Amino acid sequence: MLHVKSFAFNPFSENTYIIYNDEKEAFLIDPGNMPEAETQTLHSFIKTNELKVKNILLTHAHIDHIIGLQWAYDTFEVPVMIHFDEMEILDRASFTAKNYGFFFPAFKGELQHIKEGDKLHLGSETIEIYDVPGHSPGSVAFYNQNNGFVISGDALFMMSIGRTDLYKGDDDQLISSIKSKLLTLPENTKVYCGHGEPTNIGFEKEHNPFLK
Repeated sequence: MLHVKSFAFNPFSENTYIIYNDEKEAFLIDPGNMPEAETQTLHSFIKTNELKVKNILLTHAHIDHIIGLQWAYDTFEVPVMIHFDEMEILDRASFTAKNYGFFFPAFKGELQHIKEGDKLHLGSETIEIYDVPGHSPGSVAFYNQNNGFVISGDALFMMSIGRTDLYKGDDDQLISSIKSKLLTLPENTKVYCGHGEPTNIGFEKEHNPFLK
């Protein structure tokens, strides 16, 4: 069985997730911890639950989802998994942070590229990767069929979708990604979003005004 723990971090209220199994293996997804108190909260949860972080996963590399990335890499010393098409966004992070008024040094650490069709494993559980570009060029979602959930990043929100006015955003591509990938999942699939509360696929099919 997999467990999902979420934290709302940084001024953008970004959702950072930890997925872990009963054997205490874990993936850390989109570490957005910014002030020291947030970092302590995240680290304390991992230590208290005696979790072993196997990898750091990125749904995408917008600044609000990677503010704590260097800390996470330095702390757990495991590869960061990111779609190749998202590398330019990661490389622009320092410039983006400057526009928001804070300093963010370029990430230094081991990167591994992931793409649709790849599968990640926590014990006997499988995480499938779906390409969902549009909000950013290399956005991905992480789906676990057995426990019925998907980590959607900023592709799909409760009754909303990701913004596409940022660098290399594409509205038509995002809508296509959601409809051809996420909405094909079982309707009871729980959606853990990059911001805000979780939702489910059936609810978004019925009520999301952006998907009509």
